[in-house]
Amino acid sequence: MGTPAEPAAVRTSGVPDGAHARIVIAVASLGFFLITLDISIVNVALSRIRAELGGGTTGQQWTIDGYTLLFAALLLFAGNLSDRIGARKALAIGILGFGLASATCAAAPSIGALIAARSAQGAAAAIMLPSSMALVREAFPDPRRRASALGVWAVGGAVAGLVGQPLGGLLTTVDWRWVFIINLPVCIGMIAFLVTVAASPARPSRFDWAGQVLAIVALATLVYGLIEGGHRGFTDPGVIIALGTAAVALATFLLVQARVRQPMMPLDLFRAHGFRLALPVGFAFMVGNYGNVFVVSLFLQQHLGLTPLHAGLAFLPSAFFAIAGNLASGPVTNRFGARVPVVAGLLSMTAGLLALLLTASIESPVITALCIIPIGAGGSLAMPSITGVVLEGVPAEQAGTASAVFNTFRQVGGAVAIAVFGALIANPDTFLGGLRISLGSAAGMLLLAALNSTRIRPRHSDLETGLLP
Repeated sequence: MGTPAEPAAVRTSGVPDGAHARIVIAVASLGFFLITLDISIVNVALSRIRAELGGGTTGQQWTIDGYTLLFAALLLFAGNLSDRIGARKALAIGILGFGLASATCAAAPSIGALIAARSAQGAAAAIMLPSSMALVREAFPDPRRRASALGVWAVGGAVAGLVGQPLGGLLTTVDWRWVFIINLPVCIGMIAFLVTVAASPARPSRFDWAGQVLAIVALATLVYGLIEGGHRGFTDPGVIIALGTAAVALATFLLVQARVRQPMMPLDLFRAHGFRLALPVGFAFMVGNYGNVFVVSLFLQQHLGLTPLHAGLAFLPSAFFAIAGNLASGPVTNRFGARVPVVAGLLSMTAGLLALLLTASIESPVITALCIIPIGAGGSLAMPSITGVVLEGVPAEQAGTASAVFNTFRQVGGAVAIAVFGALIANPDTFLGGLRISLGSAAGMLLLAALNSTRIRPRHSDLETGLLP
């Protein structure tokens, strides 16, 4: 790269960064920015969308979960696609699809059309995420340099969290459709950067169509059953059929993955100790993160009566701390290993959720904003580190697939949280009780994940060089 810092990195690790490494991290960060932005920015607009397009609480849930569901269902396909056609080409396809879907969201004439367009957005986001992570792995082959790069990559999500809520509130004050139009210049900028990056290696192979169909059926019926069960009751025949179908499809999916020659989710990935530990962390993080943003946004607007702009501003302090946590994650991981930032971050999120639970009855926007801070700071410290654990434990040719499996677990956690928590807060008369149950459940899950994460092992390279205390 020709900068003063880079030769030092090469001398320290012996492994130079790939060509155009800084451009790669810029594009990957912008991709993560877009993916995260379209969760946070839309949450603030939900009340206005409901007022104009209707749909009630169920429509609000599906506006979020339509995106999350297709995101989760197609991540495994996207990881395989990234490995097969090359990360750069896959990322370009995802960006173009995301831009087109965003324009369709902005023009949606009904809640059904909006949910369909949001689902298309989620599908495009699914292609973007594993391919961007695979590009980072290609550009930063050294684990220590990659840890720092992943911290910078995660800043994209933190910046989206920083600007998403207040920007969403500001744009919604004009027209909620602008929360989707704002994506278009970002997509154009990403494509402009991406064309300068060298093509990624492609590994052509057969595609596991049976596995993909089963994954979509399992996730779609699971989320549908949870959302509709909260409104119609879990004894409703349609809900029982949906959840039963999800269980059968999941069991069949695992059976297929164990038997086909080229599975979309190779089960040997689960032999890696760090990979197994990372999956529940990703799931619990998204339950706490998505669940918190969803219920707190509705708490501030529908329960306390704040405007979308003022509700968005309540998340601003947390987002500043999240950026600091992302930037600190790489140095902390390199100094102490991944276990310290992961456990500390998850415990910080737990503390913030419990604080929200205990202070909800005060109904103070200021106190709510203060309680959100440790949630954002803790999550931003933990996630880059646990992402590094995922990428270090797998061979380079499976980086896209491994990141896709990890992010599938993450997105399923988010979809389940919104489905369950949305049902708990759907009744205005029992809103606070449902809010407390939601926050308490998320806190308990994060605490269990933190305890499990104490089993994360140091990197072999750090033990050999004495970099860990």
